[in-house]
Parts: sequence; C-alpha cells; structure tokens
Amino acid sequence: MPDLHKVARALISVSDKTGLIDLGRALSERGIEILSTGGSARALRDEGIAVKDVAEVTEFPEMMDGRVKTLHPRIHGGLLALRDDDAHVEAMKGHAIPEIDLLVVNLYPFEETVAKGADYDTCIENIDIGGPAMIRAAAKNHAFVNVVTDIADYEPLLAELDANDGATSYGFRRKLALTAYARTGAYDAAVSTWMAGALEEAAPRRRAFAGELAQTLRYGENPHQAAAFYRDGSDRPGVANAVQHQGKELSYNNINDTDAAFELVSEFLPGDGPACAIIKHANPCGVAKGATLTEAYRKAFDCDRTSAFGGIVALNMKLDAETAEAIAEIFTEVVIAPGADDAAKEIFAKKKNLRLLTTDGVANPGTPGLTYRQVAGGFLVQDKDVGRIGLEDLKVVTKRQPSDAELEDLLFAWKVAKHVKSNAIVYVKDGATVGVGAGQMSRVDSALIAAKKSERMAEALGLPEALTKGSAVASDAFFPFADGLLEAAAAGATTVIQPGGSMRDAEVIAAADEAGLAMVFTGMRHFRH
Repeated sequence: MPDLHKVARALISVSDKTGLIDLGRALSERGIEILSTGGSARALRDEGIAVKDVAEVTEFPEMMDGRVKTLHPRIHGGLLALRDDDAHVEAMKGHAIPEIDLLVVNLYPFEETVAKGADYDTCIENIDIGGPAMIRAAAKNHAFVNVVTDIADYEPLLAELDANDGATSYGFRRKLALTAYARTGAYDAAVSTWMAGALEEAAPRRRAFAGELAQTLRYGENPHQAAAFYRDGSDRPGVANAVQHQGKELSYNNINDTDAAFELVSEFLPGDGPACAIIKHANPCGVAKGATLTEAYRKAFDCDRTSAFGGIVALNMKLDAETAEAIAEIFTEVVIAPGADDAAKEIFAKKKNLRLLTTDGVANPGTPGLTYRQVAGGFLVQDKDVGRIGLEDLKVVTKRQPSDAELEDLLFAWKVAKHVKSNAIVYVKDGATVGVGAGQMSRVDSALIAAKKSERMAEALGLPEALTKGSAVASDAFFPFADGLLEAAAAGATTVIQPGGSMRDAEVIAAADEAGLAMVFTGMRHFRH
C-alpha cells in the first residue's frame, strides 16, 4: 500500500450545499472527474461544472423518491475495492466498476428536522441510508479512498492535493476516516435517541450519545488532565451556544461553572424581574432578584463577597452599563447574559481577563432532557430535573401559617436549592440568598456553615446581626431529625420549606411548632450530587 494515492475520480452527494460549487470547481480544475446525484449534480451543472450522473455509472435510474440511487455494486465496489489486490482489480474490470478515490457526502438533515419539531413521518423520511452506507464503505477502505463528511475539511483536502501533486497521504486519509465514523456514529445516536423519545422508551436496550468538537481545552479540572468541549447539537441557550465577545478561551472549569450559573438564573424568567446568580465551583455563592439588574447583582454579591471573587456571574436580562460597572469592581472570570448593550461591552473591554458571553435568551427550566454521568464500567442516565413547585403545591404542616412575603422567599429559596450540591441548605431574605451551605455529608453541617458565612458577611457589611435573622430556609431533602431544623432556627430562620417524607416528620414538625416556625412540605426533593 503506497502512502500517496492519486485522486482521479470523486463522488459528491451533499444535502448541505455550502461550499459545494467552489469545491466542485476546484476538483474539476485539478482534472478530477466528478460523479454526483440529484440536487448536487444539478447545482454543479448549473455553474458549468462537468458532472457525470451516478445513474450513468450504475445503468439504473434513481427511484422511490431518491431512496435508491447509490446503493449499487458499481458504487460500493468502487469505494471498497482494494487497489493492490489483483482479484479486486479484475472484478472491477469484469463488472465495469469505476474506482472512486474521493467521497464527499453530508447527510440528510435529520437533527435539524427533529429540532424544528417535525412530525414522526417527516423525521423518518429524513433518515439517510445511502449516505451512511457509502461513508462507512469509504472510511473502511481509507487505504485508498478519501471520505469527506465535514464542510470544514474542504479546504484541507484541496491543500493536501496541491501539496502532493493531486494525491493524498495515508495519514490524511486516516484522519478523514476517523471523522467519518464519528459522524455516522453521531447520526445514528441522534436517530436512536429521537426514536426512544418518540416511542416513550425511558430505558432503551442501548444508549448512544454523541457530540461535535467545539474546542480543545488547555487542560481539564487540573493541569495534568487533557480535555475538550463538545456540543450536542441542541439549541438550548447557554454556554455551548453562547457568543464570546472578549477574553481568553474558556477553561474546563469555566465552562462547567458557567453552565451551572446560567441554568440557575434561568429559573427566574425575565418577565418576573431582574435576577442574578453568582457561581463558584459549580455552587451558588449568591442569588438575588432586584428592581434593577444592578440591584440584583449587588444583593447577590452581598451574600458572600469573598467567594464571589473570581466567580461566574449570570444574568437573566440584557447586560447594561450600570450593571457592568458594578461587576467590574472586582475580578470576575465570566459574565453570561442574554445580550449586552454597547456601553456595557465598552466597560468590559477594559477588563482583558474577563470573558463576556451572550446568548439568544434564557434557557427554559421546564424543557425535558437527559443527563448522564460516567461510572466505572458504564454510565448513569436520568431525566433532567425539571421539577417545579408553585404556591398551590405547598402543604403547610405547622400551626403557624407563613405570610405572603415568607411564601415568596420560600419559593425563591426552593429554586436555588435545586442548584446547590447536596446536602443543600439555602437561607433567603427579601428575594436574595443570605447563606448557602453546600455539599456537606451532614445537613446539620450545611445549616451551620451557611449561618456562619452569613454572620461573617454581616460583620463585613457593618450590620448589627446575621443576614439569616428573619429568613426563609430551604432544604433540598427532608430533615431526618429535628437537629438540622433547630440549627436553622438558631440562625434566625422563621420559615422552612422542605420535601417532607421522613419517618420522623412528626418530630420535626413538633420542633418547628415549639420554635414558632412556619413550615411547608413540597412532596418533591432536589438531590444534586
């Protein structure tokens, strides 16, 4: 097998015709014969580029609305034949099978069709059959055949041909084959995932996930770990689909934390007023609503100013100049918002190390989806936590009823607790977190840590008492004993929201009554590990 192999004939069949004409003309100018099908052939011919129809090669017409056109021995034989195998060469001669040295295929737009909400039959019609079959055949025979499935590889292909006098190297063909197999794998994953949803199969026998490289990263969580960032093809607003306006590339930890921040702030719809979330190490160190975006930021910042340094700021509204000025007062790694005005961008431009990301809107917190996590020897898959609680879902279990203002803070605290690592305790007062306890092995410790941080912030702000005095407190899961609840009461909480469901609920309720607390049950928990 020679390293270099001349490209004499190409087969082009693409759904996305971006760059098609330029590629076709460039190949033709290099003396490469072009075979093509349907719309691709017409588009090339309309530009005066010589094309031979696949039907001329197969001596068989396209039929069944184009379902059958390339599934033929004269096509697959030309892709699969080993050029250095005498028997293969004789078979090609005996059956008039032309060698195909280059295959350029991109597939029917199945993913795009699903994203548009097309009906079942339309989605089925957009499942490509001939394309994946040819791609896999060409990729298998990469010793002799180039397979291009990505428009981004058009220019590298032409550069390779020019560098090798119309030939390509074995190393180049191997890289194309890798990309090709990944593409068909991703395509099949998209089809199988969609079909599982269409058939309401919560746990299909096999699961496949795929992504497209967005960027290689300098390193992972730590400098000795290699890492990369992939997009899954969905159009959900967030870090994967955001536009970066300034600053160096996002790191692995930046991306993880920015996702956590934006998913949290998206719990608060813009129509309900400005909101801000500040994240550090995937946990919120401050979340608040305000009359203005600036007020929301400052209230969130005042929950834990120490942790906010070097954090991620997410906003649920377009960033304005006043808020940008406030954020720029301290070092911030990333700011993400659904848009930013020119004045805000100018302010941030002076902060070279700050990354500004903008999205097309906030994410819909109620949109269903899947989350998955690797474990040794496999991975866990579950529905995304889209559980939401309203006033009508709350069950008051204490003698004292919460006031309207307390209920508002309880629901706010509950939304935040959903995004805090378990065991989670969140104190909220007047639409702002005033203490967050995250990721502790004991719920009592989470309550204590959150309260202690609140005391320290009160001292830093020159306040006479801890911010948790008169607060509402949320627990992401039930209190197994009364001790955690009593710690919250000792910190000054006056009302509690928790799932309920403990064997000792009666004991916990009695403790709440004795402490004069109002407590509501949600019947839903929000573990986040």
